[in-house]
Amino acid sequence: MGATDPPPVTDRMSAPKRPLVGVTRRLPEPVEAALRERFEVRGPDTQRALDSGELLALLKECDALLPTVTDRLDAAVIGAAGPRCRLFANFGVGVNHIDLAAATNAGIIVTNTPDVLTDDTADLAMALMLATLRRLGEGERAVRAGRWDGWHPTQFLGRRLTGKTLGIVGLGRIGRAVAKRAEGGFGMKVLAWSRSKRRGSEAGTRIERVSKLDQLLEASDIVSIHCPLVPTTRHLIGRPQFARMKADAVLINTARGPVVDEAALVEALETEMIAGAGLDVYEDEPRVHPGLVGRENVVLLPHLGSATQEGRVAMGLRALDNLVAHFAGQEPPDKVN
Repeated sequence: MGATDPPPVTDRMSAPKRPLVGVTRRLPEPVEAALRERFEVRGPDTQRALDSGELLALLKECDALLPTVTDRLDAAVIGAAGPRCRLFANFGVGVNHIDLAAATNAGIIVTNTPDVLTDDTADLAMALMLATLRRLGEGERAVRAGRWDGWHPTQFLGRRLTGKTLGIVGLGRIGRAVAKRAEGGFGMKVLAWSRSKRRGSEAGTRIERVSKLDQLLEASDIVSIHCPLVPTTRHLIGRPQFARMKADAVLINTARGPVVDEAALVEALETEMIAGAGLDVYEDEPRVHPGLVGRENVVLLPHLGSATQEGRVAMGLRALDNLVAHFAGQEPPDKVN
């Protein structure tokens, strides 16, 4: 660690007198400081992801674990962890990396951090729409590579976002926040489909719910994914769905990578079933399908949905709230199992 780095969140010299919280990644400094004020904290001093052996060793010695989306807490890991750890205070909203049934059977409470990521992720979804339709990545790469030879009337012609029809798949907090931005800021018509069966307009908005996903796919210029990853949404968007989309439509994914069949997406782009994609998440992170990497009509981001200083601090403090409640003998406010 460099001279200006914050102190690591580990204190291996003293025996824990307070509850010991295992932290699997370095967190923003205000979060680490707040954790140290209340708990004994143990974890790595780098941003390298823990391997399965390191994760299990940390899990065995802590009273609670503060994991992130990169930590796979499956039934085997949970079963081998022993009886000490009673809480997984997840740093993030999605908990698809945690086997909730196995945690529940082991008597482990799982919490998440809802609400605090909504605006950041919604903003990023809109940024991906603009970047994809307006070909911002292509233009930026051309300038950096010295390939730009000056303005002319037909260079990098994209399409305007204003007035397009946006189809939102999954109308939770983030989906609604995206709809608000699209409708109010860009005058877009907004369609929405979710696993719930309601249809018609959302109260106080002009969002139109449709009863079938195919209806949304066929009518939308942009399809933006905001549903959680659960067994019924894995590969929710695959070849049959791409075949339903308009040839000039684009796909935006800021939810979870496996909701989209990445091989089918590559095929859809190669055969011009759809016109482009803007992705912040991938099916096998951090690996990105090689058929996506070289395509100019795809915008690729490194999972930045919640990557603001404000958002990441808020996530950590929300996880801290759950830890504090648990060790005070109260039910954590964001329990998910």
